[in-house]
Amino acid sequence: MPVAALTIAPDHPVFLGHFPGRPIVPGVMLLDGVQGIIEAHTGLRLQALTEAKFHHTATPDDALQVSFEMGATSVRFEVLSAGAKIASGRFPLPSSATA
Repeated sequence: MPVAALTIAPDHPVFLGHFPGRPIVPGVMLLDGVQGIIEAHTGLRLQALTEAKFHHTATPDDALQVSFEMGATSVRFEVLSAGAKIASGRFPLPSSATA
């Protein structure tokens, strides 16, 4: 199961409004980062997301780790920080990858 660090710059402008005084990483940023990591490791172009769950919030200072596992029709992922599950989900594999 591949594992990669997900880094989000703590000075990213999104944190000015999400949320002032107590910034958290938006879910869409987590998912975008996960997708990028999976695509970079597999060479696939993921075009959909069929499942996403957010278990805990992540802050700009959290050390995030993404792990993923390829299945027959989808790739499952988890985002962890200090052993806590932050997010999990599943991307379907492109039809050309399963044919």
